[in-house]
Amino acid sequence: MDKNDKRCEWCNSEAAMETILPVYWELPCGTRAIQITDVPSVSCEECRMNYQEEQVIGEIEDQLMLVDTSQIEKVITHKELMKLPRMLKRNYFRF
Repeated sequence: MDKNDKRCEWCNSEAAMETILPVYWELPCGTRAIQITDVPSVSCEECRMNYQEEQVIGEIEDQLMLVDTSQIEKVITHKELMKLPRMLKRNYFRF
């Protein structure tokens, strides 16, 4: 398997590859959703599923819990989101 090839978490095919995609995410407060561009993702040629791995999902969810989301515009890059200053050092709700 090439280093960019992955096993698809949905169909178990070896036709999945790492890619960069935009995603839409509901803010933890539930008041609105934002678009996050350039998110590390996986795309499967077999089942056509596009998804983010659990580690990436956790990083995004933690960051959105720890930053002032009122300062986030409708669209933000993944890199910009992850660089936003945190109000707490870590997500104390994740056990």
